[in-house]
Amino acid sequence: MVELKSDREIENIRKAGEILAQVMDRLRSMILPGIKTRELDRTAQLMIKEQGGRPAFLGYCPGKHPFPASICASVNEEVVHGIPGERELREGDIISVDLGVEFQGYFADAAHTFKVGKVEKNISNFLKISENALYHGIDSFREGKRLFDISHAIQSYVEKHGYSVVRDFVGHGIGRKLHEKPEIPNYVPESCSAGGGIRLRRGMVFAIEPMVNLGTFEVEVRDNNWTVVTKDRMHSAHFEHTVALTGDGPVILTRLN
Repeated sequence: MVELKSDREIENIRKAGEILAQVMDRLRSMILPGIKTRELDRTAQLMIKEQGGRPAFLGYCPGKHPFPASICASVNEEVVHGIPGERELREGDIISVDLGVEFQGYFADAAHTFKVGKVEKNISNFLKISENALYHGIDSFREGKRLFDISHAIQSYVEKHGYSVVRDFVGHGIGRKLHEKPEIPNYVPESCSAGGGIRLRRGMVFAIEPMVNLGTFEVEVRDNNWTVVTKDRMHSAHFEHTVALTGDGPVILTRLN
């Protein structure tokens, strides 16, 4: 079952999202050549705690290995779950920052891929298309539509531009837990159709998050048991917002107003 959220619960998720958006905005200003990814992590953790929140990723443990940081910092060919450390960002890199915040029992989740200084034109265009794919998915999050309408909107837009969407990692419901039902693939599974899946209803809150690869959609996990990289080692981008379906349509809860 997919839990429908009340207006009050959506407002509580929005409060977590406001903290997240402020932190993401601060990290955006810090992402310059020479900065170490651990500095971004430290700043995020301090800002979240100063506002009474909790970093949702720190210690998150779906398996045997707890995640050791407050943000995921994934550089270039790293798709998601990059672990911050001593790596210095260089001119021309891209970095995907994925961030989760819990505030008073409610969660918000968002991601953005940033340029480090000046990047090559083809990479800049790749990031633009990847971010647009997120908003195509959000625009399909409408009452009366179905889950795979979101998936189809993302996949068809990405593939039209010659890129690929990751199959192994998907979006998700969110609210009182960081990950709730349903899973939200960024592609239409072969056994399904674009108009398939559960019917979308007011009160649903989703973390919609296309991960887009410059080359093949295939990925693999590094020896640290967390960091996912593209199999062909070409660049990857990750954009995500927490979105509520309301009487006014989809409302993004994780960006600054």
